[in-house]
Amino acid sequence: MLRIELTTEEVGMLHLILESYLSDLRMEIANTDSMDFRESLKEREVFLKKLLQQLEEGKTTF
Repeated sequence: MLRIELTTEEVGMLHLILESYLSDLRMEIANTDSMDFRESLKEREVFLKKLLQQLEEGKTTF
């Protein structure tokens, strides 16, 4: 298993980056016609939400 340790500042920056990407991803999901591609994007969205939740809980090691 790979582990990454982040400083508080890095966690904050990563959170901002992921929130921005998640917003763009939601727009892409809404505008995607391909059901297969949409499902893969939704899986990515679920992963990002879990990661953001961990960041919000103050975890600095992944």
